Amino acid sequence: MVLYTKCIFHPPAPDDGVRISIMSRHTLNDGKTPDTRITSASYHEWLRTLAPPPHLVGTWYKGQLLWEEFEQHYLHHIRQKETAQQVYVLAQRALSHDITLLCVEETPEHCHRRLLAEECQRIMPEMLIILR
Repeated sequence: MVLYTKCIFHPPAPDDGVRISIMSRHTLNDGKTPDTRITSASYHEWLRTLAPPPHLVGTWYKGQLLWEEFEQHYLHHIRQKETAQQVYVLAQRALSHDITLLCVEETPEHCHRRLLAEECQRIMPEMLIILR
């Protein structure tokens, strides 16, 4: 089985498996207005707890944080005891079912979905991840 990553705005594909949004919110940049491009058909599950904390996202988008700093803070967040347990469960699921992690970024280079996928692979080294 494969753990994929993908932009939530890309249409579902047959090989996506379970599409999981790992975004903290499905709104426009104002944080209040629903993003009408994201509908219930965009994803199967929404795991908000695996999203970066809102202050971390805001600081990154405002350019007040280097990407390397964002990575460190996000990895610290997902390695905390409660969140790490959820990451472990996700990694286990991905060993038996195709899963696609979804976020708003067009590419995975500067997106937490890549970091989460790589963390799952660190936990379960036999896991195949495909970053899209």
